[in-house]
Amino acid sequence: MAHTFVKDVMISDLARLDVSTSIRDAAKLMDKKDIGCIIVTKNQLPVGILTERDFVKRIAAKEIPLTASLEKVMSSPLIEIDSNETVWEAAQIMKTNNIHKLLVKQDNQITGIVTTTDLIKICSIGSDSEMRRICDQIITRMQKEQ
Repeated sequence: MAHTFVKDVMISDLARLDVSTSIRDAAKLMDKKDIGCIIVTKNQLPVGILTERDFVKRIAAKEIPLTASLEKVMSSPLIEIDSNETVWEAAQIMKTNNIHKLLVKQDNQITGIVTTTDLIKICSIGSDSEMRRICDQIITRMQKEQ
């Protein structure tokens, strides 16, 4: 895992919606595409992210109407990692910032996303003791965050 790079595991098919889009429309898109987040844009530039966790913490818990715009509930500023960094560095950034989705940039453009689920999948590929040890470390760190 120490030599696996973010660009090798990132998901590059990102859903994007404008800041003026309603929460309801974002939820419908997330359901339709079976995805856990949407990149929020303003003038076609990424300015925030809306995640499943935001639906709980920023919308439902605060009783925000579904007609409100994404600009009111998105997480911002965006936290990013360069595509040439290792997945270990990605895990560290996610832990430090208490996030489960990390945007990937290449040449100053958002090109993908890495999630905690992606990191766990990487760990489960190998069966040797080193891979299991790394996987256990990541899971332990994630549990401490919650």
